[in-house]
Amino acid sequence: MRSRAVSIADLKTNLSAHLARVRSGEEIVIRDQRAPIAKIVPLSATGDISEDEITLAAEGKVRLPKKKLPASFWKTSGPRVATDRALEILREDRDAR
Repeated sequence: MRSRAVSIADLKTNLSAHLARVRSGEEIVIRDQRAPIAKIVPLSATGDISEDEITLAAEGKVRLPKKKLPASFWKTSGPRVATDRALEILREDRDAR
């Protein structure tokens, strides 16, 4: 992913141009006195993110993926937990609420 560093003054002056770069996939690092303080990144790098997911990301409730998971991930077996232990954990969690 391409990246560009800009000052706060440059960001204010050329906000539309910088946002167009972000839309095209570029990251913008904002600097204050040469020190990086923030980063503007594209919300959807993969193109298969729903509007609901984008809304949740904007609200800070989820983080969007940077790349797709490899196919091998889905073939990996999950952890083995005894049913009675899983139910015990679930009940404890419900009681805590």
